[in-house]
Amino acid sequence: MFRTFDCPKCGAPVTYERSEMLGAQQPTIRCDYCHSTLVAPDELHGKPARVVPITIDLRSVTRGKATKWIWVLVAIPLFAILIGLLAMVGVLAPVFYSISRPATRPANTSTTRPKEASNSYADVVLKFGSEGIGPGMFKDARSIAVDGTGRIYVGEYTGGRIQVFDPSGKFITQWSIGDRKTILRGLAADRKGVVYVVQGGDIHRYDGETGNLLGKVVYEDRSGFDDVAVAADGGLVAAWYRNRDDIVRFDPSGNAIKTIREAISSASGDSELNTRVAVDGLGNIYALGTFNSAVFKFTSDGKFVNRFSGPGDQPGQVRAPSSIAVDGKGRVYICDIKGIQVFDADGRYLTVFRPDNSSFGMVFNDKNELFIAARRQVLKLALKGDQ
Repeated sequence: MFRTFDCPKCGAPVTYERSEMLGAQQPTIRCDYCHSTLVAPDELHGKPARVVPITIDLRSVTRGKATKWIWVLVAIPLFAILIGLLAMVGVLAPVFYSISRPATRPANTSTTRPKEASNSYADVVLKFGSEGIGPGMFKDARSIAVDGTGRIYVGEYTGGRIQVFDPSGKFITQWSIGDRKTILRGLAADRKGVVYVVQGGDIHRYDGETGNLLGKVVYEDRSGFDDVAVAADGGLVAAWYRNRDDIVRFDPSGNAIKTIREAISSASGDSELNTRVAVDGLGNIYALGTFNSAVFKFTSDGKFVNRFSGPGDQPGQVRAPSSIAVDGKGRVYICDIKGIQVFDADGRYLTVFRPDNSSFGMVFNDKNELFIAARRQVLKLALKGDQ
């Protein structure tokens, strides 16, 4: 006969078969849920079901096994303490060594200022400026120009501020170009101290010493200028864009005397949205197409000569170019993420040097010294030897 009772441990129903010998020996049953060993209820004597207690007789464990476990239990904390001591010694040893070591001075201590960085092509001979908005400080200087007296003009990318410095980098004055929200696209200065600023698609003329506005360069196709450079004869070369990439040449009186229509796109077959220009002493025009990552050379009368460089990471190739300049010997300088790459007048790659990590605008003075606007400061470099 089968009987059922609730497990006294988990409450689950447990079924067992009632034995005729129940009064002589109570059966043990295993709960299917909690797996406890149970004693069936004594129906004759009214005793309920109960869990069979499990006991361990330590005397059944041999002396060798007991000793082994005791040693294991003792060794674990001792091992942890040993590891902690070793770690503490490793941390404190240098401290104790430095305390116990006698104080000594370096063998060749010098308080002289380190020499400016140099390389095989040019030396940094002047550096001025720092981050800020005060006189002589810059937030994002990307344009630079030098006039015939050596005055240096530095333009902020935004904010409308032009700062003026003497040839030694000493702050002289500053003036505003008006529209503080429009970015400054180009900056140039002639030998007489007239500063040309490209902003909002127009070329504005300022007196470099006072900052007085002298007027605007008039062009029949109206605004659309991106960059400007001053030629040796006092005229201008400007990049213009309005659905096509033109290069316009002006005489010293400000009259447009030559327009090269679609200067880059007609030579490359690809459109160009951002052109930087430079001109050498013979009047040859160099146009850097930043989207084409190449330089396009034209004669003074607008005839296309050749194209050099191109996109890539190999020597002579450029990536993300930002500005172009030509020195007194006709060498072409392109600033990109690799530094400043140098080419001869025919476009043959010569070398690369990196005077600063954030070089942008570049210009040469009459002494063939290179000035660089590097966002937070200005650098002047002297080329080594005849190169």
